[in-house]
Amino acid sequence: MAHSRSIVVSMRLAHRVRLDPTPAQQEYFRRACGVARFVYNWALAEWQRQYAAGGKPSEAALRKQLNALKGKQYPWMREVTKNAPQQAVKNLGRAYANFFEDLAKHRRGELPWKRLRFPTFKKKGRHDSFRADNGPDKHHADAVRTDGKRVRLPIVGWVAMREGVRFAGRILSATISRTADGWYASFAIEMEYQPDPRSDDTVIGVDLGITALATLSDGSKVFAPKPLRRYLQKLKRLSRSLARKQRGSCNRAKAKTKLARLYRRIADIRTDVLHKLTTSLTQYRTIVIEDLNVAGMLANRTLARAIADVGFFEFRRQLQYKAAMAGSTIVVVDRWFPSSKLCSACGAKNDALMLSERMWTCAACGTSHDRDVNAARNLARYADSSPASACGAEGTGREDDFAVKPAA
Repeated sequence: MAHSRSIVVSMRLAHRVRLDPTPAQQEYFRRACGVARFVYNWALAEWQRQYAAGGKPSEAALRKQLNALKGKQYPWMREVTKNAPQQAVKNLGRAYANFFEDLAKHRRGELPWKRLRFPTFKKKGRHDSFRADNGPDKHHADAVRTDGKRVRLPIVGWVAMREGVRFAGRILSATISRTADGWYASFAIEMEYQPDPRSDDTVIGVDLGITALATLSDGSKVFAPKPLRRYLQKLKRLSRSLARKQRGSCNRAKAKTKLARLYRRIADIRTDVLHKLTTSLTQYRTIVIEDLNVAGMLANRTLARAIADVGFFEFRRQLQYKAAMAGSTIVVVDRWFPSSKLCSACGAKNDALMLSERMWTCAACGTSHDRDVNAARNLARYADSSPASACGAEGTGREDDFAVKPAA
């Protein structure tokens, strides 16, 4: 009997760690973010100027142009790592590549005009970040390296971290960013891993919802913390307080930081619950989920806030890469599959079922159903009857590239 051998897979992961920089290091971070923002805006203005003049601007040409100018016109750029300005131009090139890709989809009728991603100028204090790189240059192969709870960055030296990097692999880069009053390092790590061969045949169906974040086919439910609803009144109060402060004043800066801290807390609570849920689901060999139309659901002005508060897209993104690492298979069921209307006991369909009915009784067999549990059980049964799951495919619905988020 031939034994299946696991394949070693190369994967890029990101790990975001909070930093504990000294006041001098924080000042360096602010200057590096300022350089990156200035260069991005300069490159965008130059791109637009050259295009209006009939030229064909490109990222590579703009980088060469910047290298020729910064020695005389912008000597203060040399006070920070050279990756900060160079990566800013690369980011602009990526932004235009995304725009041209969206434009092609729009011309084919696949994307409305309002959803095109236009490159825009950056504003101070919004998404401040810069990147330090371990590039192909053999003389700078260890420009970014970690040692326990500290990281070494170009020019600034060793910076303390709140925790060590969890993944063992080669660090490609570190993106330093600011959220509220905290500084973070997002490490892009290339690692090789070997998924454990799964011999079990466990199947779990997952029905996502608003009241219960996830209802599983074994009858258990994971309830969403809904941090935005919990802190909504405080959010409104801090927003009103910020609006009353005079622009440019110290009190306005304090109010802005306090509001940003609350937004960060809301995001952290939501992300923590999703990470715990998706990690626990990877214990099953086959995970069955629905291909939800999240964009269409957000168009419902009554439910949009509640839907955004649970994070359906982030749930699927996390589950996608964690299942690959655990050797699990994801089966994505088409969004038109009537999981809620089918009786999980006899298979009869209840076409008269309304969205407001959370409990219903099958007219054919008399079985009483919890709507969400019944839907999850139908999803689990779908994996056994689907030909896609038999051959190890990831489902019959539309599959996007839900890779691990790269460093910003």
